[in-house]
Parts: sequence; C-alpha cells; structure tokens
Amino acid sequence: MADRSSIEWTEATWNPTTGCDRISAGCDNCYALALSKRLKAMGSAKYQNDGDPRTSGPGFGVTVHADALEIPRRWRDPRLVFVNSMSDLFHARVPLSYVQQVFEVMRETPRHTYQLLTKRAARLTKVAHQLDWPSNVWMGVSVEDASEVGRIDDLREVPAAVRFVSAEPLLGPLLDLNLDGIDWLIAGGESGLNCRPVDAAWVRALRDQCVAAGTAFFFKQWGGRTPKAGGRRLDGFEHSAMPAVGFRGVQEMEAARS
Repeated sequence: MADRSSIEWTEATWNPTTGCDRISAGCDNCYALALSKRLKAMGSAKYQNDGDPRTSGPGFGVTVHADALEIPRRWRDPRLVFVNSMSDLFHARVPLSYVQQVFEVMRETPRHTYQLLTKRAARLTKVAHQLDWPSNVWMGVSVEDASEVGRIDDLREVPAAVRFVSAEPLLGPLLDLNLDGIDWLIAGGESGLNCRPVDAAWVRALRDQCVAAGTAFFFKQWGGRTPKAGGRRLDGFEHSAMPAVGFRGVQEMEAARS
C-alpha cells in the first residue's frame, strides 16, 4: 500500500494512517472499506483494527502508523504521492500532533509532490493555520454532489500550493461552481457491484466550467463493475490535464498519456 499506484492521476500511495468512517453519500460504496475487510482476512498487520460497524467496518478502524512515516524518505527518485488512499488524514481521531508529523515528513522530502484529499473540510480549515504548508503539498476536497459544494469554500482558505477538487464518485450535477483559486478538478464515475451511474451531461458540465475558469480538468473513469470497465473517454477524448505548477513529472505524465 505504500508504493506504485494504478490510480491514473498519481504515481504512488503512502498511508501513514488507515481507516475511516462514512460521512456522506460519496462514502456509501467506499473501495477502501471493502479492501480493508479483505486485508484483515489476509492477516495484514495494518488492517486488524475494526471500526464502528455503523459507519466503518472490519479492519477499517482509524489507526496511525508511525512506522510508515519514514517511507517517503527511502524513495530516492521524485514521486507524485497520494497520501492516505486508505484513510483521511483530517479525520477527528487523527491527532493534530500526528498530522503535523506527516507534514514534517512532506516538508523534509521536497523531491516528492504530495496530494492530500479529504471530505472533512471543516476540520481541515480549523487546523490549517497550525500546519506548516510546504510548496510540494497539493490539497483537495471530495465533492460528490451539490450538497457538498461548501467544501470548496473551505478549501479556498487553505494555503496550499495547489488546491483541487475530486468529483468522484460523481453522484449528481455540479453547476455554477465557483472555481476561483481551484487549480485542478478530477471527475469520475463510481465502480463496483452496486455502483451508481454517472450522467455524461454532469461530466460535460464540469469540463466546460473548468475550461471557462482556467482550471485543469482530469476525467478519471466512467466506472462500472470495475474501475476501468467504462473507459475514460469523454466525447472521443481522454482528458488528463494536470496543474501547471510544481512537480516536474506532471509534464512527463501528460506526455505519456498523449
């Protein structure tokens, strides 16, 4: 869980914490919750702490892993790193002191670029002023439908070098978004046996709003039974734009996809 990633918009994952709790509709079919259950059954040491069955599940209790803090220091080549693909660093049960330790690691490894994503935008803004934001940290919020657009307003208050929105799984139209100060938007449909379909009009609307605002647009997937079942072409094209700042490998990733 701490090395190369198959996620289209990153290169590696790093999980200094694991586990979470469902808090909104976008969490209903959480891939990390299902994967944690399997990893617990397989005996993985990081996934033996169970969460509240009402909001979490087997192996998905919020757990900090101090031994994982050193992992990025051992990566010699620069990487684009998604932090906590199996958790949410801004969960209330992750102590602020530990969040600060994670930020210290990111600050002390400037060769890497780190992507953080949260649904807990209120706590993010509450603690943001107590964190030292290095220039190699990108901060994002998940916005699955119109009921959660307030998370974008919270994100604008965060002094991150790059601010981004993940509209995945996209569960409804997101119209008339205020994308001021937002550098990047990722959109994608849901995957899995019980996936909820995404409407192509919702995706086109996001693409067009990004074009109008000058925000980089990345369409990750249509979704389906598996993440790649529906492909990722929108109107005949793959949209793989990345923020035009920071990590030198961004341009290389775009070139490889073209």
